[in-house]
Amino acid sequence: MRAFGKLCIAVMIVFLLLTAVLNIFLVGAKENNEGIYRVEAKRLADEITETGNYDIEKYPHITGVFTGDDLYHSDEHYLIIEANGNLYRVEYTVGNGQTGIAAVNCVLGALFLLTTGLLYYIRRHIIVPFGRLNDVPRELAKGNLAVPIPEEKSRFFGKFTWGVNLLRESIETSRKKEITMQRDRKLLLLSLSHDIKTPLSAIKLNAKALAKGLYKDEEKRRAAAESINTRADEIERFVSEITKAASEDFMSFEVTPGEEFLSVIIAKIYDRYAPRLAMSGTELAIRKYDDCILSCDPDRLAECLQNLIENAIKYGDGKRIELGFDKMDGCELITVSNTGCTLEAKELPQIFESFHRGNNADKAQGNGLGLFICKRLMSLMGGEVYADIRNERFFVTLVVKLA
Repeated sequence: MRAFGKLCIAVMIVFLLLTAVLNIFLVGAKENNEGIYRVEAKRLADEITETGNYDIEKYPHITGVFTGDDLYHSDEHYLIIEANGNLYRVEYTVGNGQTGIAAVNCVLGALFLLTTGLLYYIRRHIIVPFGRLNDVPRELAKGNLAVPIPEEKSRFFGKFTWGVNLLRESIETSRKKEITMQRDRKLLLLSLSHDIKTPLSAIKLNAKALAKGLYKDEEKRRAAAESINTRADEIERFVSEITKAASEDFMSFEVTPGEEFLSVIIAKIYDRYAPRLAMSGTELAIRKYDDCILSCDPDRLAECLQNLIENAIKYGDGKRIELGFDKMDGCELITVSNTGCTLEAKELPQIFESFHRGNNADKAQGNGLGLFICKRLMSLMGGEVYADIRNERFFVTLVVKLA
């Protein structure tokens, strides 16, 4: 807010300085212009003295030359010159310098008022509303989901505040889901831990009895061994439940079925990545394709393509990223490929697992979820995704149903 105020003051000062300089220049030009007719009259007198004639077209500021008895009666501006012993009335035009300066100042004044009004409009409808929203992202980052978000009727920030509200609701929903999941898993682990203690105690008792030789009868020893085996099976079942609980989906995905033109999705991807890749010197090639309508969630499909391109940027050699297209069995195949692949072919079956990172990910930041998310989203949209390595190029293909 203060910075904008300083900017407004600076703009006004510069504007006033330019106005003053222009006025000084115009006044000087006016004074020079009004003295020209005297110079032309002197030249005219010299010409008459030397030749006895004159050519009035040589003197743009002189409108007429008269001689005779009635020299001093005229409604025009004039001066009297003497040449060859005769007097001449020289009429001339007077420049409208004052009118010109006034007109220029009127125009500059109108521009000044227009600029002032524009700056005031920007301050009231853009700067001030944005200033009220400055603290919202920081509070959300701190976890304060109760931060008030002022309603803005301005067309510049209406969608922004609506989007921030959606973001806050999404964060709050995710937090509730996470708390519920953590609580359920904690209760499950506590319950299973308690249940494991009973068969474990029985195993320990039977093992001690067998170790000390308390069972003299072969039948009792066999029964103790079978009891140990049964209790071990119970513990194994409990461990399986713990493993299952730990491997359950930790991310929830929502897909909204819809339809979208392929060209619209590709345009979004190109607009997002073309400038960035051009700055880094990476070639982004998009092969020719036949536009069609895809049966998908447009936002989720775009998210999948973004994940694939981000992976290509991270793990490629930065030379070329390409989008290819094909059709097969009522589906559109969208392939993202990059040069400089160093991933081993034996790792292909694991790359779509959560938190899996290949042997080429040592120097690249990430969490191993990009391809996992792509696979889940494509599955929910009724599609598929698969990967391949050919000629040191990494290919990932999204299979999207046609509408």
